[in-house]
Amino acid sequence: MPTTLNPYLGFRDSARQAMEFYRDVFGGELTISTFGEMQASDDPAEKDKVMHSMLTTASGFVLMGSDTPAAMEYIPGTNYSVSLSGDDESELRGYWDGLIEGGRIDMPLERAPWGDLFGMCTDRFGVSWLVNISGASA
Repeated sequence: MPTTLNPYLGFRDSARQAMEFYRDVFGGELTISTFGEMQASDDPAEKDKVMHSMLTTASGFVLMGSDTPAAMEYIPGTNYSVSLSGDDESELRGYWDGLIEGGRIDMPLERAPWGDLFGMCTDRFGVSWLVNISGASA
């Protein structure tokens, strides 16, 4: 799978409605996984909230989104990230290393509950990045 770059939107309890709205606007196929399905939260109130969703359109648009857990800060207007994803581990680790230079690691690049390597960082310009490496070895 080639490396892709796309927006990732954060919501507070409205990701499902927002992503269904974007599907209605842009068309395409929408997949949704909840915190409960991924066993990603111990809070029973979050079990049906969206941990990850992805809208893929015939025009080649990819839009991702999720609900922000209650334990994490949510500030409208800053609720977006840029996502880099693919299976070329060397390429994506190189991007990761470049993005964290002079920036900060918000979540280390490590094995995620869905099996991929995943990390979050903020670059030196204040832009939030998500890096997901599928099929990575460690």
